[in-house]
Amino acid sequence: MANAQRGGLGSPPGAGSRTGLVLGALWLLAGLLAVRQAAVVLRLPPERRFTDLGRWIGDNGVLRIRGSLYDTDRFTGTPFSGLVLKPLTKAAEQSLGIFWTLGTLLLVVVLALVAARSLPGPVPRRTALLAAPVAVILTVLSLPVRNTFTLGQTSIIPVLLVLLGCCLPRLAQGSGRTSGLLIGLAAALQPAVLLFAVLLWLTGRRRAAAATAVTFVACSVLTWVFMPDDSWTYWVHHIAGAGLGHAPDGLANQSLHGLLLRLGLRGPAEPALYGLLAAAVAVLGLRRAARYALDGQILLATAVAGCTAVAISPTAWQHQQLWILLAVAGRVGKRRADRLVWPVLVVLVMTLTSTVLMPDNPFLRPLGDNAPLLAALLAACAVPFLPRTAEDWARPAPTPVTEPQQGRFAWVPLLRFWRRPLTRPNVLLELMLIRVGYFAYAFIRGQAPDERSLAESHGRQILGLEEFLHLDVEHGFNRFVARTGWLTDGMNYYYGTFHFLVPVSLLVYLYVRRPGTYRWARTALSLATLLALAGFWSYPLAPPRLMPGLGFVDTVNGPQDLDNPDFGALTELSNQYAAMPSLHIGWSLWCGTVIAVVAPRLWMKCLGMLYPLLTFSVIVGTANHYVLDAVGGALVVLCGFAIQYALSGPGRRAFGKVPAARRESDPLPAEGTEPPGALSRSR
Repeated sequence: MANAQRGGLGSPPGAGSRTGLVLGALWLLAGLLAVRQAAVVLRLPPERRFTDLGRWIGDNGVLRIRGSLYDTDRFTGTPFSGLVLKPLTKAAEQSLGIFWTLGTLLLVVVLALVAARSLPGPVPRRTALLAAPVAVILTVLSLPVRNTFTLGQTSIIPVLLVLLGCCLPRLAQGSGRTSGLLIGLAAALQPAVLLFAVLLWLTGRRRAAAATAVTFVACSVLTWVFMPDDSWTYWVHHIAGAGLGHAPDGLANQSLHGLLLRLGLRGPAEPALYGLLAAAVAVLGLRRAARYALDGQILLATAVAGCTAVAISPTAWQHQQLWILLAVAGRVGKRRADRLVWPVLVVLVMTLTSTVLMPDNPFLRPLGDNAPLLAALLAACAVPFLPRTAEDWARPAPTPVTEPQQGRFAWVPLLRFWRRPLTRPNVLLELMLIRVGYFAYAFIRGQAPDERSLAESHGRQILGLEEFLHLDVEHGFNRFVARTGWLTDGMNYYYGTFHFLVPVSLLVYLYVRRPGTYRWARTALSLATLLALAGFWSYPLAPPRLMPGLGFVDTVNGPQDLDNPDFGALTELSNQYAAMPSLHIGWSLWCGTVIAVVAPRLWMKCLGMLYPLLTFSVIVGTANHYVLDAVGGALVVLCGFAIQYALSGPGRRAFGKVPAARRESDPLPAEGTEPPGALSRSR
C-alpha cells in the first residue's frame, strides 16, 4: 500500500470519477470481508470459539478466575493480560462472543486506519484515499488477525498501542510520556515490545523510553500484588512465557529459538547459539529501525522493530506476527517493475499457508514452513529499504510501454486504455505469482464437481456426438497403443513429462531472450487456463479410461477398479473428471503458436506446430481424452490469444528501440515504421 507512486503532472479526464469508483469498491470489499470474518467466528460452536479463553469459561458459559491461569498451557498471555480480562468475569459466553468479536473487529479497523495515516510523506492524494481500505482488507485477510479472531487473543492490542505511541504526531510529540505509557502497556501485554524502549532511546526520545520502562514495571508489579502465583509461574518458572502453548519446536513457533529446535539442536549448545543469533539480530534490526525512524519513515521503523521482536522472542505464535504485515510500508528497488516484489512477498506470506507458498518437496517445503520467520529476518536485517533522501524513493525508473498496435486483423477493436510493457518483469515477482496461480488452478480443478454418474453421463454424450460426426477413433487407437509395447512406454513417458516441461522451458526462453514477447505469451496462457477452469466446473467429464464397460485401457496408471468411486490413489492427485477441455492440447497448442511466432526459421515453426499433433496422439492413445476434448482445448487457447490480441495487438513486434527488449531475433525496425506515439513510459 505504500508503494503506489506519484502520477503525472496532470490527470486525464474522468480520473477523479474512476478513483471514486475504485475507492467505493475497495470499501465495499473491506466491509464484506470484515462482516464475513465476524460471521465465521460467531457461527462456530462454543467449544471451538475462543479456544485460548477456555481457561476462563466455567459452568453455564460464565467466565471465572479461579485457580492458576497456567494450570494448563493453553493460555499464553502475561499475568497482566489476565488482570485486564478480570472485569469480564461476569459476562455470559454468548455475550462475550459477540462483544469480543465486534471489539476485535473494531480494533483491527482502527489499527489499519492508523497504519494508513502513517505512510511517509509526501503521499499523493490518490494513494492517501486508497490506502485506508487497502490496509483494512490486507489486515482482515492476514493469518495473524484470522488466528486472533478464532483464538480470542489480545495480540492486536499491543500492535495498536505501539502504532498510536510511535506514529501519531499528536501522541508522539511533546514530553513523550503519552507514548511511553502506551508502549509500556503494550509491553506488559507482550514482553517483546520492550524492544521499542531501546528504539525510542536510539532515536533521542529518552523520556518516552524511560516512561515505557516505568509503565511496564508498574503494570508488572501491580500484577504481582494481585496475582503473585501466576506472576511467579509466568516470569520465573516459564521464563517470560517460554514453554507455554504449543511445543516450542513446532512449526507454529516462528522464532529463531523454534527454528534451532526444529533443526535438531538440543542441550546447552542450543540456548548459547540462540542467544548469539538473537543478540546479532536485535542489534542489527534496532539500528536499522532507528535509521528509518530518523529518516521520517516511522511506520517502517515500527515494522522493522516488530519483526526483530518476532525473530528473537523465545516463542512467536501466529497471532503475534502482525508486525510482519506492516513491513509492506518499505520501498525497495530503483525500478517501478521491482517495487511490488517486497509487498507482494509480505502479503503472500501473511495471508497464505505454507502449502500454498511452496510445493511439497524436500527442498522447497522448509522455505514455506518457515516463511514468516524468514520474512521477519529479511525485514529486520537484510532488505535494503530506500531512504526518503534517495533519488528513486518517490520517482522510480518507469517501465517502457507501447500503445496497442493494430495487426493484420483491422476489424478487431483494440482496448486503447491497455498499455503493453516491453521489458521483462521482475523474476521473483513472476515466480511468486506463477506459484500462487498454479495452486489456485489445482485447487479449483480439484474442487470442480466430480459426481461419477454425471461425469459418465457426459462421457456418453461425447461418445454419441463423436459417433454422429464419425470422430470416434479413441477405442481403436487406444487398443493399438496398448498392444505395442514400445509405443505404450513412449506415450506414457511423454504424457507425464512434456505437459509441464515444454511450456516452462518456453516461458524461460521468452523471459531471457524475448522479453517483449514474454508478457504477451504469458498472459494468453493464463487466460486460456482460466477459461479451461470454467469448463472443468461446468462440464465434469469422465475420460475414456474411466468409462466402465467400454474396453478402454489406462496405459499410464494401469487397471482401475471402476466399481470404486474413489478410483484408488488417482484421486489424491487431481479431479479425474476434469477432462473437458484438454489442457494437454491447450498448453501444447499455445507452445506451437508461440514457437511459430518467434522462431526465425521455417523448419523451427513446423517443428513447433508438430508438438500439439504429437500431444493429440498421446492423449487419445493413452485413453486420457476424447477427440472433442482436444477441440475444447484448442478453443480455449484461441480465445486466450483473441483476448490478448484485443488488449495489446499482435505478439510479434520489433521493439529494438526499447532498452533490454532487443535480441537478435528482434531486429531494429526500419526507419519510419514505428507508429507515432507507440512508445512511451508508464508513470
